[in-house]
Amino acid sequence: MRNGKSTAGHQRYLCSHCRKTWQLQFTYTASQPGKHQKIIDMAMNGVGCRASARIMGVGLNTVLHHLKNSGRSR
Repeated sequence: MRNGKSTAGHQRYLCSHCRKTWQLQFTYTASQPGKHQKIIDMAMNGVGCRASARIMGVGLNTVLHHLKNSGRSR
């Protein structure tokens, strides 16, 4: 059943049996398609981590996490 909206305006749902809530759409910017590759490209072109975070609109730790895991297959 429906259970209001999130602060971003996405519909929230409520399980009438266990009372758990969830939403189907997320607004987490770091997980959008292409963000990982763009962070890697910026690093390869000499853009610093803090500047990359500011330009991409994500946190510094997110940029560091993407760079740390860039050697692993995605």
